[in-house]
Amino acid sequence: MTHYNQPLGGNEMPRTGGPATMMRLPSSDSAAGLDACFIGIPMDIGTSNRPGTRLGPRQIRDESRMIRPYNMATGAAPFDQMQVADIGDVPINLFDLKKSVDIITAYYDDVLTHDTVPLTLGGDHTLTWPILRAMAKKHGPVALIHVDAHSDTNVDMFGETVAHGCPFRRAWEDGLLQNDKVFQIGLRGTGYSAGDFDWGREQGWTCIQAEDCWHKSLSPLMADIRAKIGDAPVYLSFDIDSLDPGFAPGTGTIEVGGLTTMQGLEIIRGTRGLNLVGCDLVEVSPPYDPTGNTAMIAANYLYEMLCALPVRPCG
Repeated sequence: MTHYNQPLGGNEMPRTGGPATMMRLPSSDSAAGLDACFIGIPMDIGTSNRPGTRLGPRQIRDESRMIRPYNMATGAAPFDQMQVADIGDVPINLFDLKKSVDIITAYYDDVLTHDTVPLTLGGDHTLTWPILRAMAKKHGPVALIHVDAHSDTNVDMFGETVAHGCPFRRAWEDGLLQNDKVFQIGLRGTGYSAGDFDWGREQGWTCIQAEDCWHKSLSPLMADIRAKIGDAPVYLSFDIDSLDPGFAPGTGTIEVGGLTTMQGLEIIRGTRGLNLVGCDLVEVSPPYDPTGNTAMIAANYLYEMLCALPVRPCG
């Protein structure tokens, strides 16, 4: 019998029952003793278009109930080798975005006092900046793989510098990133200026537009990214709107011509072998997808992120 936590099996309790945790894992009050932990941030006060991402973590957890412990494609068996639990949600302030940003950083500061890798269920994309602030305190500036339809490098939105369109501009300003190891994948759509995607390139980032991903496998791209990142600590931020809305309509700012679900899997699986220190999956807005498919994809992607982590057995 393994001493690691296991998801509640479908033959022990019907999939429609059991705990309302990620993959029906045990819950924990802290990250102590965990190699990896799932954390929800139920926030949408940083959104500029359709709200609803505050409901994302709850539905992602619900849709995760069908995920089984063994990855039949990659051979990963995370629950045989790591201690994992769901440690609940960050208690943000739904009436004050700037205060919530500081609450998130303080929460992750505490999480990272333990030797664990946080996997975050969003929540709008504002949340990545405060997480990166905590990451940099522990690891120094990190490499970044950012999968998104949007660059999220706005100077401000409606005069506000804290919003879901600004997190990576703020991270750059704070010196949280290794600029020669930042990769943005899936950028597309219309812009406010002709050079919207060039700002990142001017900082040394690699910005890959969606059109450069169409009709091809992204495995070669990920091999190149792995070679360039090397052993640097790396953070993965995956916005569900990177996918084509035909696959994932349940999000606030959809754009035509996105990635396929298979390409999303190739990106996440392609991070295996990197020194992943944290991941997030953001911008799931359940009210815009009554089928639950968007949250189902998100749940599976978070599982794939867990499978991609370096194995760090806790003894």
